[in-house]
Amino acid sequence: MSLKSNPDRWGVTNLRLAFPKKQNMFFKDLTFHYQKGEKILLLGPSGSGKSTLLQVLSGLVPKSIELPMKTDKLSVPESWGFIFQDPDTQFCMPYADEEIAFVLENRRIPREDMARLIRHYLQMAGLSFANPHQLISSLSGGMKQRLATASILALEPDILFLDEPTALLDPAGTEQLWQTVQRIGKDRTVLIVEHKIDQVLDFVERIVLFDDSGRIIADGPKSDVLHHHKKELDDYGIWYPGVWHAFEKKNPGNHSKNSMAAKPLLELDDFHVFRDRQVKFSLSHLIIHEGEWVAIIGENGAGKSTMVEGIMGLVRHRGKVHWHLKNPADEVAFVFQNPEYQFVTDRVDDELGFNLVLKKRNRDEINERVDQTLTQFSLSNQRLQHPFQLSVGQKRRLSVASSLIDNPKAVILDEPTFGQDARNTFALLDLFQKLRQKGTTVLMITHEMEVVRHFATRVLRIEKGRLVEDFLQVPDNDGKGGVNGHALDEHGQAVFQNQSFL
Repeated sequence: MSLKSNPDRWGVTNLRLAFPKKQNMFFKDLTFHYQKGEKILLLGPSGSGKSTLLQVLSGLVPKSIELPMKTDKLSVPESWGFIFQDPDTQFCMPYADEEIAFVLENRRIPREDMARLIRHYLQMAGLSFANPHQLISSLSGGMKQRLATASILALEPDILFLDEPTALLDPAGTEQLWQTVQRIGKDRTVLIVEHKIDQVLDFVERIVLFDDSGRIIADGPKSDVLHHHKKELDDYGIWYPGVWHAFEKKNPGNHSKNSMAAKPLLELDDFHVFRDRQVKFSLSHLIIHEGEWVAIIGENGAGKSTMVEGIMGLVRHRGKVHWHLKNPADEVAFVFQNPEYQFVTDRVDDELGFNLVLKKRNRDEINERVDQTLTQFSLSNQRLQHPFQLSVGQKRRLSVASSLIDNPKAVILDEPTFGQDARNTFALLDLFQKLRQKGTTVLMITHEMEVVRHFATRVLRIEKGRLVEDFLQVPDNDGKGGVNGHALDEHGQAVFQNQSFL
C-alpha cells in the first residue's frame, strides 16, 4: 500500500475495509479517484461508508484511525483540511482563539499577525465574538461547527474534505458556510459528504452515488446522476431536490396538525437557566400541553439546548419546573444533541435494552422489544457493534430508539434528524407523529423548516436566551404547515407581521 501523493491525482484502488465485530468486509474492491480542482459530492444513505471513505482518502484511516484495510494503491494529498461531522472530535485547545492560534503556529505565522488572522477566520466562518477567548465547551453545537470550520480555513489547505459541515447549523449559517466554501474553494479541490444538498448543487460538478452497502452505483456529472438515477435516489432514501414534494404526494394528510392540547403537561414559571454562573436563558411563564408537537427554533447559540437541558435539570436552573406526571423521571425521555453523551454500554442491542433492564422488565419482553426496535430503526445489522463505531446517522437513530423504547409520555429531542438520509428522517418523523397521536408530547429542537412546516402544532422561537415568539401552527389549504394559516420561510420566519403570543 502506497501513501505517496501524486501532484494532480489522488484516490484509492481496490479498497477493502472491515469494521470491528462485523463479519463481512464493508468496502469490497472499491476504486475511486479524483483530480486537482474537482468539486465532488459523495451522496448516499446514512451508514453507506461515505465518511469512512473520506477518512481513507485523507489518510486518517489507517494512520490515525486504525481499521483493518487493504488496498492495491492509496494516494493522499499533502495539503488538506478535514471538517468532521462532530466538531468536538477535532478540537485540540480549550479556547476558541487558542484553537486557531494552534493552527497558525504550525504554519509559522508571526505572533504579531495572529490576533488579526484569528478574527479574520472566525468572521469567515460566521463567528463574531467581542472577545475570541471563549471556552469551546461553552459554545452551542452550531457555534462549535463554525469554529471547526474556521480552524480548517486557517490551514489554507489545497484540498478540503467536508463531512456534513452544516449538520448542526441553522439555515442562515448553512447558507453562509456554503457561500464561504464557494468563495475559498474556487481554486481548491473539494470533496463533500452532505445530506442537505440544495445549496451544494450549485457548487459541485460531479456526484458519486453509493448504495447502502458502500458500493458505487453512479459516478458522473451532477445533472446526469440526478436525472438518470432518480429511482435509486428514491429506493435508498437519499435526499434530492423535490424530495419533500414527493413525500407530500405519497403521504396526503399524513401530517395532520389537529392538536390534542387539552391538559397541561409541563409548566414553567420565572424560569432561568445558568451556564458558568451566568443566566443564559429566561422566560416568565410557559405551559406545554399533552399531545402537542412543539418545534423549538432559533439561530445557533440562541439558547435552545440550554432551555431544554434546564428543563431536564441537566444544568443549573432557578424557578418552577412542574410536570403533571406521577413519575417524570420514568415518563420523560431526553435525546441529547450529541448522541454519544447517552451511550452507557458497548453493544447496540444492550444499549436499547438498558432502560428496560433497569426497570426490571421480563427478559422475554426485553428481547422482543429490542428486536422490534432494531428493525424499526434500521439497526439490525449493527446490533453487535459498539455504539461509538456507528456512523453519525446511526448513532442518532440509536439515541432516539433507546429513549423511546419504553413509550414515554413526553420526549424532548435536540435535533433528532441531523445526519439522517431522507428515508430515516421520514421514518423518525412518522414515528414521532404516531406517538403524538397517541398522546405523547413532542418537544423538538430543529433547524429543518420543512419538518416544522409539515409536523409541528406549535412553534417556539428563541433569540438571545429568551422566548420571543410562541404561536400555534395550523394547516394551510394545501395541507402544509403555517403560523395561524400563514407559511414559514426558510429561516422559520412567519411571512406576515405577527404579534408574539407570550
